[in-house]
This record gives sequence, C-alpha cells and structure tokens, in this order.
Amino acid sequence: GERLPADLVANSEFVTTGTLDKASGAEGSVQLEVLTTKPEARSGLLPTGTTVGDAKGTWTSNNQIVSYGMPVVVREQSAARKRVEGVFEEFRQMFPAALCYTKIVPVDEVVTLTLFHREDDQLSRLILNEKQKAELDRLWDELHYVSLDALTLVDVFEQLWQFATQDADPSKFEPLRQPILERAAAFRRGVTESEPRHVDAVLAFADRAYRRPLRADERNQLRGLYRKLRDQSLPHEEAIRLLLARVLVAPEFLYRSENPPPGNQAAPVGDYELANRLSYFLWSSLPDAELRAAAAAGTLRSPAGLQAQARRMLRDGRVRRLATEFGTAWLHIHDFESLDEKSERHFPTFRDLRGAMYEEPIRFFTDLFANNGSVLSLLDASHTFLNEALAKHYGIPGVAGPEWRRVDGLKPYARGGILGQAAVLAKQSGASRTSPILRGNWILEVLLGEKLPRPPKDVPQLPADVETESLTVRELTEKHTSDPRCAGCHARIDPFGYTLERYDAIGRHRDRDSGNRVINDRATVKDGTEVQGLEGLRSYLLTKGRTAFVRQFCRKMLGYALGRAVQLSDEPLLTDMQTRLAARGYRAGTVVDMIVASRQFREIRGRDHEQEHE
Repeated sequence: GERLPADLVANSEFVTTGTLDKASGAEGSVQLEVLTTKPEARSGLLPTGTTVGDAKGTWTSNNQIVSYGMPVVVREQSAARKRVEGVFEEFRQMFPAALCYTKIVPVDEVVTLTLFHREDDQLSRLILNEKQKAELDRLWDELHYVSLDALTLVDVFEQLWQFATQDADPSKFEPLRQPILERAAAFRRGVTESEPRHVDAVLAFADRAYRRPLRADERNQLRGLYRKLRDQSLPHEEAIRLLLARVLVAPEFLYRSENPPPGNQAAPVGDYELANRLSYFLWSSLPDAELRAAAAAGTLRSPAGLQAQARRMLRDGRVRRLATEFGTAWLHIHDFESLDEKSERHFPTFRDLRGAMYEEPIRFFTDLFANNGSVLSLLDASHTFLNEALAKHYGIPGVAGPEWRRVDGLKPYARGGILGQAAVLAKQSGASRTSPILRGNWILEVLLGEKLPRPPKDVPQLPADVETESLTVRELTEKHTSDPRCAGCHARIDPFGYTLERYDAIGRHRDRDSGNRVINDRATVKDGTEVQGLEGLRSYLLTKGRTAFVRQFCRKMLGYALGRAVQLSDEPLLTDMQTRLAARGYRAGTVVDMIVASRQFREIRGRDHEQEHE
C-alpha cells in the first residue's frame, strides 16, 4: 500500500520475481500479476470462496480463474508442467489454423496451391458415432481419389523448390520431399489396384441396365473389350468410359426384349421379364432391388406374389410416374405444361399457370393409386390438389403459399374430380374461346369409349374470336352443326360440351361469357336426359354412363399395362374386371391386382403364333 516517489522511479522498469516453494509448490502452478490498483470485481466469474481484503477485493482462497494474458509459473520437468502443456495443446487443437489465420501464406498463382486439408477431428471426436466417422473417412478417400491431389502435390513441390533456389535457401523444403513422393507412390499403387474394381462396377451396372443377370458370355465379352482397349494403349479411365458406352448402346439396354417359347402356345414369361413388365407398368422404369430379389427368388411366378409386389410399388412415391404416363396420356393432357396455343391477349395469366394446371391432375392420379381410391372419384370427388396460384385461379379461398396440398369440400366451388380441372378444360378449348364440340367429343370418346366418324372435310370452321360476335359460342355451335351431314354426330357430342360452358378457355368458372352474355349450360343428351352444368354431367356419367366409364378406365389401363391395343380376346377379362370392381367399391387397386394376375400380363405367345400373324 506504500507509494514510491515519482523522482525515484522515473525512467525505471519495475520488475518482480515469483517462485514456487520448493516443497509445497513442487507440483503446483500459479499466475502472478502486478497492479497499481486493487483489481476490479468481475461479477459472475469468481468461484465462491473466503474473501481476503475489503469489499472491493477479488482475491479468494480458491480462486481458479486462469488469465490468457499472464504466464503460468510451474517447475521445470514437473508433472504439473506436462499437465498444463497438455491441456493447452488440447485447447489449441479445437481451433484449426485456418480459423486463426485466414491467410497462412501469400496467395501467388505461381508458387501457391490450395490443397484439401482435414480439420474435422473435433467433429468426429465430439459428435459423430463410429458409423458416421467411417462414412466421413470414406468421403475423404473418395475426394482424394477423384482430385489426384497426391500426384498434383509432387509437381507443385518441385515448382516451389525450384522457385526457392532463385533467391533463398531451399533446404527448408527438403524434409518434405520424401514424404510427398512416398504418398504419391502409395496413391499410384492404390489407383492401379482399384482398376479391376471399376470393371466389376461396370459389369454390375450392366446387370441393372439389362434388367436381368448378365450371362457368362456377356461378362466375358465386356471384360474382353476392356482388355482389348488397354492393349491398344488406352488409359484406364478412357477404357472404362468406352466400356460404359458399350453397355448403353447395347440392344439389351435400349429395348425391352422378351423371348417367346417355341410353338404357338402361350407360356409364362421369365422371372426378370415379369419384373420388368410390372416395373414399367407402375413406375415407368427398371425394377428396384426388392423387385429384382423377388424375381431371383421366383416369388413373382404366383399371382399372389405378383400382387404383393404391385401393392408395395403403388405405395411408393415412384407411382407418380404411373399418374403422369398413364393418367395424363389417357386424358389427352400429357405435356400440358408446354401447351403454347392460348392467346396471350385474351389470357395473359395462362403461361405462368399452365405448370400448376398440369401438376393438379398428376397429384390427383398419384393420390388415387397410392391410397387405393375409387375410380368413380375421378368424376365425383369433392377434392383436388392446389397451391395458392391455382386456388386463386379457381376462386377458392384459404390456400396460401406455393406448397401443394389436398383441399376438400370443393363441390360448392364447381371443382373436384377431373371434370373441373383447368388442364382438361383448357386443352379441349380453342386459343381464345371455349369449344363445346371439343369438350363433348372428349367426354364421348375419352371417358366413355365411343367411336365417332371423322367430320366432313368441307365443313367451315367456327370463328376463332367470338368477342365481336352477336351470338354466344353455343349459338354459333348450334348454327354451325345444323348441317344434315353433321347433325347426327353433333347430337351425341354437343350436349356434353354445353354442360361445361360455364368454364372459359383456361378453366375459370364464370356466369357470363366474354361478351357479357348469360351462359346457358342446360342440354338434352341423345337419350333424352336433361343435364345441366357440371353437377348434372357428373350425375349422368355416374348413373347412365357408369358402365361405359368404368369399362373405358379398365380398357385403357389394361392396354397401357400390356403395351398394346386391347384385343377381342381381352373382353372376358374386361367384363370380369367390371364385375369385381363393382363388388369391391370400384377401388383402383382392384384394377391393378386383376391386370397383374391375368394371363395376358404373365404369359407370352409362342414364337410360331407370332410368325403366323406377321
């Protein structure tokens, strides 16, 4: 507490020495600090202890706070020194050099190369389990393998060494030379040892690409091609690329070929051929591992085994491909998102909405198949799938954001099912107006399966733009189809189209047309039934048109599954499908079950039968 005169200490350095007691401090440690004032209290940092001094003091009998700004005093060669150094080193390892020094060396394009350096020790030690550590190590090995950094470092080291000889002593680099060369040599050996595994990987890929196990002769041919390419002095990587190209141009990959048996009698297709049929039917792609395993085990040979796999695949997200390839093709809206036939002057919002319009039926069909919905819900559903943009187009409140969701209770909004979907309504319309003829023909042929003759060639077209016309689209259509040559077919077609006139050419619901004229959506169909609007059309199709609609759905799905047109010999199966559907609540899964269990799906005609019909 004594003060020293200023004149006495001017231009002087104040030095103190602190040592540990030889006996009691031999394995101790201490930090010494010299202050000109009493230390300020640091609230919350000091451990509880007996305070020595006045109320402002901070010294305690068990003060264990370590300051990073003061040295730690320990005895040489003591266990305490080793302990303290070890703890400090462990602490330093927590912080990689790149974190402390953002630029370790000057970045020079000539003498500097950025390499990969692992700094994930603490991540592995503190967070990852053994499996995750192994995966991290595998990824690092893969990175080093692909980057070839061990080989690159050899060239860079030589460049750095030559640069250092120009104006410095390169001896500092010399200890690095041998380890770098040894790592490069080990890497080259590893690359050479891995080459056979690459060939094996191509064969495994070919096994999947051909959608069946490779035959012995095919394996030998591919291996022989690789050896031939290497004998021609091609590098390994180029030889592997050419080997992959050979697999990808092989007929076994490009075509789904099946081997018919001799004779003219049908016989079961092979296990892998059956797996291919099922996978391309439901997923439009090659079989997955589980389906291939079922083929290998022979469990697909029974209808029950085949149906079990089909049900599994229907619950998989890949069933969306069935919705896209079958559902949208059946409705004649495939690739609707690229439709570019609408007038931008009349419908400026269509271009930005057509993707969402196309997504709606895809999600609707996906839900139908994945959840074993009723085929009748295609007509009678009170739900659909919407995002905010499409909901706004439909005038449906309560749907916010770009995320898609199922929305129920849509019949009051004149939506639900395929008949109220914008993609269907827009596709069967003109560029600037609706078309009762197109829509009616679509209902008659696509949904009900009726066949109509082609129209006469010399029939004049309706005007493209009806805004300036004094007649409505319906009145123009009725006038246009009064030609005796056309009246018979149009009496069957047009009434169905008239019921959908409250939807404009891009599927918006309306009460008046573009000319502000009241819309008449009441019609009398060919059998004399009075039908009005969407609800009336639904009711008619679900009652008097139900048999035709269900049969058409079964017929289209059977043809899609078999990859051919439905034939007269398929009629008994179609009749049986309709009967069983009615008994099982018209579930879509029933249609799939019956198709995959059918002889048509599980068998192939004999070779001689095919030749007889060529």
